[in-house]
Amino acid sequence: MNMNPLIPGSLIGGMLLVAGSCIGAGMLALPILTGLAGFFPSLSMLLIAWAFMTFTALLLVETSGWFYGQVNLLSMVRESLGLPGRIAAWLSYLFLFYSLLVAYVAASGSIFSSILESLFAIHLPGWAASVFFTGIFGWIIYLGTRPVDLVNRVLMGGLILAYLGMIGLGIIRMEPTLLLEWFPSHLLVSLPILVVSFGFHNLIPSLTAYMKGDLARVRLTILGGSSIILVVYILWSLMVLGIVPYEGILSSYNEGEEATVALSAVLGSSSITYFAHGFAFFAIVTSFLAQGLTLVHFLADGFKISLSLKNTRWLILAALLPPLVLALTYPHIFFKALGFAGGVCAMLLFGVLPILMSWIGRYQKKITSNYHVAGGKLSLGVAFVFALLVIICEFSRIF
Repeated sequence: MNMNPLIPGSLIGGMLLVAGSCIGAGMLALPILTGLAGFFPSLSMLLIAWAFMTFTALLLVETSGWFYGQVNLLSMVRESLGLPGRIAAWLSYLFLFYSLLVAYVAASGSIFSSILESLFAIHLPGWAASVFFTGIFGWIIYLGTRPVDLVNRVLMGGLILAYLGMIGLGIIRMEPTLLLEWFPSHLLVSLPILVVSFGFHNLIPSLTAYMKGDLARVRLTILGGSSIILVVYILWSLMVLGIVPYEGILSSYNEGEEATVALSAVLGSSSITYFAHGFAFFAIVTSFLAQGLTLVHFLADGFKISLSLKNTRWLILAALLPPLVLALTYPHIFFKALGFAGGVCAMLLFGVLPILMSWIGRYQKKITSNYHVAGGKLSLGVAFVFALLVIICEFSRIF
C-alpha cells in the first residue's frame, strides 16, 4: 500500500484495477456473439472495440487534467457540457446499471440450475434460481460496502483460479478447424457487448487521484490494463470457439444461453465443465455485487437519500426488483440486455460524451491539460461517427 501521499500509486496495481473492473459476467456472452461471425472476423471487432474504448478513456484522462482535485465522471460532464450533458450522463448511467443487472439476473437462472444439478443432482427451475440468487446476494449488498468488499475478494480469487483452470484444460481439447468458420454477415452483432466489456471509464477519476495527478502514469495504467483485458478476452474466445461447433454457438444465441452452457453441452461432465460452472458463478456474482452496490449508491446520491438501514432497504428494492421482474418475464433477455447496455448506454456514456467534452474543451473553451491525446479533430470526428453508427445499429436491432 502506498503510504506516502506525495508518491504516485503502483502502475501494476492500477493496471490490475482496470482489468479487474472489466473481467466479469460480460465475458460469458463474448464467445457466443463473436462466434456468430467466426473467430477471425470477430477478432477485428474485438481490436476495434479495444482501440475505441482505450481512445475515449484517454480523452477522459485529458479532461480530468482540466480540474483541480478529484472529480467524478458526472461532475466532469456537468462542468463541460452543462445541464443537458448532466441529464444525458445521469440517464445513461441509470439505464446502464439496470440493463446490466437485468442481464446478470437472467443469466443467473441457468447458471445456478446447472451448478445445482451437476454437483448435487438437484433440479431447480430457472426462475426459482434467479429469485434465490437475487435474494441471497441482494442481502449481502444490503449489509453494506465492507461485507461486499470481503465477499468480492474471495470470489475474485475463485474467478481467477477457475479461468486459469478452464483455459489450461480447454486448450488441449480445441479443434483448430472450428476457428476457420467465417460468417462476416454477423460481424456487427458483437460490437455492443465488446464495448461494455471494455467499460472501465468510471475508474479514471479514481486512478487519477491514485496516481496523484500524474496523467502520464494514468495513461500507462490504462494502456496496460486494457491490454490485459484484451489478451484475456482473446484467449477465452479462442478456447470456446475452438471447442463448441457453430451449431452450438447459434443454438446458445437463440436460447439466450451464455458460453459455459454451450461448453457443458459439448463436453458433458468433465473437469473443464466444472471449472466453467465455477467461472460462470464467480463472474455473475462479482459483477452483480459490484453493479448492485454501485446502483444503490447512485440512487442514494441522485435522490439525496442517506444510506441508513431503513432507507437502504427501499433502495435495494428499487435497484434489484425491476431487473428481477424483467428477467423473470423475459428469461432469454441476457444478450438483448447486454446489447442495449453496450450499444446505447455505454456508447453514450463512455463514447459520445468524452468525445464531446474533448471537442468543446479543446476547440471552444480553449482549455489545456498537461496531457493531450494525439489525433486532433480528425480522430475525434471518426470516433464520433463510429459511436453514432453503433448506437443506430443497436436501435435498429431492437426496433
